[in-house]
Amino acid sequence: MASSAADKSPSSDAAVSVTQSPDAEPKPAPKLSDHDFKIYNQLAVRMDYFHENFRRTWNLLWTYATTGKRQGGLSLAQLVRAGLEFGEHLTLHHGIEERHMFPVLARRMPAFDRRRGELVKQHAAIHAGLEGLQAYLEATRRGDEVLEAGALKERMESWGTVLWEHLDEEVRTLGAENMAKYWTKEEVMTMRW
Repeated sequence: MASSAADKSPSSDAAVSVTQSPDAEPKPAPKLSDHDFKIYNQLAVRMDYFHENFRRTWNLLWTYATTGKRQGGLSLAQLVRAGLEFGEHLTLHHGIEERHMFPVLARRMPAFDRRRGELVKQHAAIHAGLEGLQAYLEATRRGDEVLEAGALKERMESWGTVLWEHLDEEVRTLGAENMAKYWTKEEVMTMRW
């Protein structure tokens, strides 16, 4: 019987064995050739692609929140829609990470542990702030509230720092030098999220 891609998926227990506990010190990163660097760095590159979209939309909203100016000639309705989509996409992105990626990575990498991992804690802090932003934007979309720069800023500034730290830290954590401390090249090549 031929094996399927699912049989080799990193989410299956057989694909990525636990050879060190998440609390163990990682091995020193090996010297990576350019080719191996690209393999080990693939998750960071893909993650940064998604994160760049979040940064761009955050900046669009933040510019309005701090200056009252709308970039690119967006109408207020388009700005509200962009903010609502930002929240939906970020929630979906984090849900996928927490259901599919983090459990596998947490087997060796403490930052992804669902109980005490720093990246998971950041998700919680981000979503606490995001809920308030989403509620406000939804109220403006319905016409119950008027979109005002100061009110938008108030709903963004409490969690903006943790969002930006998270976007950068998650990419760094998935970077080649760090991944090589925890995983073999063959294991990384099976990580196809």
